[in-house]
Amino acid sequence: MAEYLKKINRSSVVQRVIDRLTEAIVSGELKPGDRIPTEMELAEQMGVARNSIREAVKILVYIGVLEIRRADGTFVCDGFSESLIDPMVYGIILNQQNEQELNELRTMIESGVMRLAIEKASDKELAELKEHLGVMKASMTQKNPNVDEVFEIDNKFHDMIADMGHNAMVLKINAITRVLTHSTRYYSVKGMLESGRGEELYEAHEEVYHILERRQMEGVYESIAGTYFLSAYEH
Repeated sequence: MAEYLKKINRSSVVQRVIDRLTEAIVSGELKPGDRIPTEMELAEQMGVARNSIREAVKILVYIGVLEIRRADGTFVCDGFSESLIDPMVYGIILNQQNEQELNELRTMIESGVMRLAIEKASDKELAELKEHLGVMKASMTQKNPNVDEVFEIDNKFHDMIADMGHNAMVLKINAITRVLTHSTRYYSVKGMLESGRGEELYEAHEEVYHILERRQMEGVYESIAGTYFLSAYEH
């Protein structure tokens, strides 16, 4: 079995999947143009959840290491070079982070993402976000909600907002921030749902949508903080 496909320790799963794949590319085990195994195959061989594989692959696509070719699969970018991977970024990912500092970083990045979305979002994009909000409500407020499903829907909501800024560099920085905060975000959502606060979780995201709809920065910082629900996060 290839070295990068060995089972992964449960701690910092997304970060370790990223590290495993990038190490395989840098070492030449995976070469430019190679097709990587499917999401299901990676999850099975590494012994991790498909959600973790999906998040890791998405980050690597954002930063230009992997590319998705519809109907063909996911491939190592032909133009890949070791310089694409900033050792400092991966040093951060693989080390323990200060939770307060991470949330300060998240606030800074997400407020900038919101500002760009307020300025640049098209009416069509806002309509699509509103439609997705309906999906969120159904998922978050149902009896016995599925945590993984809600987390994926929550991620899509924030990805849609990031896309509204139409700035490729911001997308990459935002993607790195999201992988750094993956565990905190997941267990925050899990804590909210398991404590019966799905409606509250939905309403916080609804407020984010209304701010975008009004196209005003007023209330942005409060709305971002309102989606963290750190009191629900348990290690």
